[in-house]
Amino acid sequence: MKAAIYNSFGSASEVLEVVEIDTPEPAHGEVLVKLNCSAVHPSDVKKRAGGFPDLLKDGFIIPHSDGAGVIEAVGRGVPHSRIGERVWVYQAQYGRRFGTSAEYVSVDSKRAIVLPDNVGFDIGACMGIPAMTAHRCVFADGPVEGQTLLVTGGAGRVGHYVIQWAKYAGARVIATASNPKAEAECYAAGADIVCPHQGDELTGTVADMTDGQGVERIVDGEFGGNLPVLLDVARTGSTIATYASMQVPEPSLPFRRMMFMDLTIRLVLVYAIPEPAKLDAIYDVTDFLEKDLLQHRIAHRVTLEKIASAHELVEQGGFYGMVLVDIE
Repeated sequence: MKAAIYNSFGSASEVLEVVEIDTPEPAHGEVLVKLNCSAVHPSDVKKRAGGFPDLLKDGFIIPHSDGAGVIEAVGRGVPHSRIGERVWVYQAQYGRRFGTSAEYVSVDSKRAIVLPDNVGFDIGACMGIPAMTAHRCVFADGPVEGQTLLVTGGAGRVGHYVIQWAKYAGARVIATASNPKAEAECYAAGADIVCPHQGDELTGTVADMTDGQGVERIVDGEFGGNLPVLLDVARTGSTIATYASMQVPEPSLPFRRMMFMDLTIRLVLVYAIPEPAKLDAIYDVTDFLEKDLLQHRIAHRVTLEKIASAHELVEQGGFYGMVLVDIE
């Protein structure tokens, strides 16, 4: 089969190559998926650049965790009735070497989720990291109906789904954005109001919408950099769910202030969330896909042979939506 791999860390154009390797055989409990497309996420780019130094200790890597395709074979312990199912795949390259940037991937059967007939493979490939991370951030700490939820970076890959999950669950949503295009993306996803990331407009809007009490929930994508303003807009007893802190990787916590606010800090890594929470997310994703309730954004698509350009696009940013690699 054709697969994009890397044998060393470095820039996309220098280390990514498309090669012919053996098609995997599904082991016990696994399914073999013939992939239609693969999604590129910031975590995939960081791995390839060397963010996880031990990643290559056992050999080359086939990158990417998310994708979609059709089950062509099953291993022992998996019903043969699964052959022919259209599926979306998540967590393919977590804790292992072989991901979805290939013609085939063999994964645990529970990581290959039936894709409704009305949904394309391209949309299926978008469901893993962004939609499931957003679901966990919104619902990990109980219902949000009637609450006010702040999502920082609402136009981002995760933020876009956070807005939608929260609105469908009955929350009022305040989103932050850095420019008019991002603001429009947030409103299109359903945000009630959009503000700058920092400053008086944000704090004033939160005060107006919450009668000065602050928001009950915050979903944040830059914890270290945003923490000071988050504490200004959070109410006592609120929860901050965060999934990234790139600007300030090791933030310093104002413990006394946070303690007296009785805050809950929820750190979300999609791979490590409890299996029941993954099942909850999968159930809701499937339901919403069947009913065509979610908006999705695909910004760029490239062929497998041009996978380096897909990684470069994610690194460069400046757009809203997913980058996909078309395998077929």
